[in-house]
Amino acid sequence: MNELLKQLKAIAEPTRLRILAICAAGELTVSELTRVLGQSQPRVSRHLKLLCDAGLLTRFREGTWVFYRLTDASSGTAARLSDAIVALLPANDPELNRDRQRLAEVRQARKVAAELYFNENAEQWDEIRALHVDEAEVEKTLLSVVPSATHHSMIDIGTGTGRILELFGASFDRGLGIDFSREMLSLARLKLSNANLSKCLVRQGDMYALPAADGEFDIAFLHLVLHYADQPLDAIIEASRVIAPMGRLAVVDFASHDVEALREQHAHRRLGFGDEEIAEMFAHSDLQCIGIHSLPGDPLTVKIWLGEKQSGAGLVGASDQAEIDIVKEPHT
Repeated sequence: MNELLKQLKAIAEPTRLRILAICAAGELTVSELTRVLGQSQPRVSRHLKLLCDAGLLTRFREGTWVFYRLTDASSGTAARLSDAIVALLPANDPELNRDRQRLAEVRQARKVAAELYFNENAEQWDEIRALHVDEAEVEKTLLSVVPSATHHSMIDIGTGTGRILELFGASFDRGLGIDFSREMLSLARLKLSNANLSKCLVRQGDMYALPAADGEFDIAFLHLVLHYADQPLDAIIEASRVIAPMGRLAVVDFASHDVEALREQHAHRRLGFGDEEIAEMFAHSDLQCIGIHSLPGDPLTVKIWLGEKQSGAGLVGASDQAEIDIVKEPHT
C-alpha cells in the first residue's frame, strides 16, 4: 500500500506526468529531456530522481551520459501503473502536444547528425571500421559461424558500403542490403557490381521499418550498426520480424566499453553492449541466443551474438545466460 501511495504521489505533478509521457516514447538523456520540457537541468533532475525513487523510471549510466526510460514491464506494479497513466493522457492536450513536437525535433536532430556523419565518411567507412577492430578477423569468424548452406536468403540491415553482402552474397540465392544513406548505397551498388553479385540488391530504408515481409529472410545481419541505434531493442524486434522461423540473426558489435571519443567523433549512441543486455533483447524479440563469440581487442572487443527465431516457446532470458555457448576467439 505504501509503495503504491508513493508512486501515485510521484505522478501527481504536471512536469513529472509530462516526463512519463515523454519517456514512454523511448529512452532519453537528461539534456534531451531538458530540451523537450523547456526547463533547467537541475529542476528536471529533481523530478527524475523522484520518479526513479518511486520505481516509475529506470536510470542507467553509460560513460558520461545518463539515460532514463520507463521501468520494464517485468518490474511489477510501477510499470503497470506507468502504462495505465500514460494510456489515459488526452491525445489533444496542448502541452503534451508541444512536448511531442519538441521530442520529434530532438530525434530529428539525432538523425541529421548521424546522416551527416555517415555521408561525410561514406568513402572511408570501411577504413573507419578497421580502425576499431581487425575486420578480417571478424569476417573470418562470421564465415565460420554462419552456415550459408542452410540459408537461402539474407538481409543486411545498415549495409553501409555492402561489405556483408560482398562477403556472403555468392553463397545465397538472394541478398538485400538496407541503409538510409544514399551515399553509402551508391558505394555499395558499385562494389556489388564490381563483384558480379547480381543476386544482391540494396535499397534505402529504415532499420525500424524494414521494406520486407514477415518471415521473408533466412538470416539477418546487424553488423556494427546497433551502437548507432536510438532504440536498439526496436531494431532487433524489427529484424526478428523479417526472419523466418528457425532463421538466424547475427549481431556484430562492440562489448561494453568506455571510449567516449566514439560518441564525439563517430556519432556512437551506445558504448557497446553486454551479453545479458543482448540476451534480454533477443528474448523480447522471439529469438533464442544460441552462441556468443568474442574477439578481444585493445581497447575495443568485438562480439558476435547469434540468435535463432523461435515460434513462441523456449525463449532464453538473461537468467539462462550461463547455458549459452560462449566462444572466445584468440586475438592475433
